[in-house]
Amino acid sequence: MVAQSKSLTADEISRVIEMAWEDRTPFEAIEASFGLNESQVIELMRREMKSSSFKMWRARVSGRKTKHLARRGFSVGRHVCPTQRNR
Repeated sequence: MVAQSKSLTADEISRVIEMAWEDRTPFEAIEASFGLNESQVIELMRREMKSSSFKMWRARVSGRKTKHLARRGFSVGRHVCPTQRNR
């Protein structure tokens, strides 16, 4: 079991879970915000979620490029359509 670097409040745990479920939020962003690396996030998710929900989440994020900054096809920010830019 991985030890957490600090004690998180219920609100912080809720936010970590929310960020972990988001497709475009990389684990590095969670680490920068809460000090939890990928394995600590996985452990938190395992502990805080129902078993079936955890399994569904793991299947969803396993191998997903957008959950790791180094594997993303873009560096920072969101896609903006050229027709939406201010002129």
